[in-house]
Amino acid sequence: MIPQRLRVGKAGNLDDLLGRDAVATAPRGGLHHAAKARRVLQIFCPGAASHLCGLLFMSAIQADLTTVPYKGTAPAINDLLGGQVDLLCDQTTNTTSYIKSGRIKAYAVTSKARVPSLPDLPPAAEAGLPGFEVSVWHGVYAPKGTPKPVIDRLVAALQAGIADPAFGQKMAELGSVVVSKDKATPEGLRNHLKAEIDKWTPIIRKAGVYAD
Repeated sequence: MIPQRLRVGKAGNLDDLLGRDAVATAPRGGLHHAAKARRVLQIFCPGAASHLCGLLFMSAIQADLTTVPYKGTAPAINDLLGGQVDLLCDQTTNTTSYIKSGRIKAYAVTSKARVPSLPDLPPAAEAGLPGFEVSVWHGVYAPKGTPKPVIDRLVAALQAGIADPAFGQKMAELGSVVVSKDKATPEGLRNHLKAEIDKWTPIIRKAGVYAD
């Protein structure tokens, strides 16, 4: 799982953003949130993870931000650095170097715990947004009707991989979190997928964002 990070440009004046003050005093639509536009292959998602993170953020602070779509992280970060947008929510693997260099300011990581790559960056819950969690995650799927012995072999291989210390260390360096063994099972994936659907459905419906 790859947490997201809430961040602004180095010269951003949103120091109290998580306290809602900056949003409350800004003109309606006066703050701009950069969201990556949907890629052609993301046909099962109403928007990229950064877009959903922005929707959740607006829901959490009960304020509207102008969403500016981008085709990828690079142009979004360029505009964040240039001051064309005020806020970006993107996965940790893309922006650690910018944060460490001081070129952009991060407010929080959207996971329950801090990430080893930026140990001083608090989780969103500690920064004033309780329950604010967004992660990019990946599941392993097989065709319907795949024999159980084959599924069992796939699960065993997956669990052996995530238990490898070298793999865990590499993921930690990238700001990613390796799931627990109980979640790396068909039942664990089903439960997580259901929880994600239950979480995001009302937020997407409220925003009126759908996959066309």
